[in-house]
Amino acid sequence: MYLPEKGSHRIIYIALLTIAGALAIILIIGTIFAFACKAGPVVRFNEPVQERTLEQSGDVRVFSGMGQLRIPLVNSSVMLLSISFPYPADDITFSEELAARINDFRQIAIDYFSSLPENEIIQINEDEAKREILRRYNNSLSLGRIETLYFTGLNIIDSGF
Repeated sequence: MYLPEKGSHRIIYIALLTIAGALAIILIIGTIFAFACKAGPVVRFNEPVQERTLEQSGDVRVFSGMGQLRIPLVNSSVMLLSISFPYPADDITFSEELAARINDFRQIAIDYFSSLPENEIIQINEDEAKREILRRYNNSLSLGRIETLYFTGLNIIDSGF
């Protein structure tokens, strides 16, 4: 083993050997601890998303973060609509994704209703609209699925023209 004879090189060499030895000891102790406690990985990448239904989760909350939408329609009328849906409260990553996608959800609903032909605006098929918007919402999600949509306060204000 090489050891400098004298001077500052010897002090630096000894300090580096001490640090390397300490790191080796920490790695050995960490490895023994991990095997003894059967610890799993802290972070997993490319883990498949486990889809759960609301019945499988305990606590259910209602997501209504989009507020009231004011949607301009093709006949110059305006639709007022609030959309909400239940989601599992214990699925934190999914609830974070929902919160991050509020603007996307708003735009999906606005695009859907504003593209309806005038004859469908008069007699909106609410079930068909819910199915289509639900399909579009779920296509934009990656960490879970929405099972049911609720429309509240669906009103159309005629422009009078």
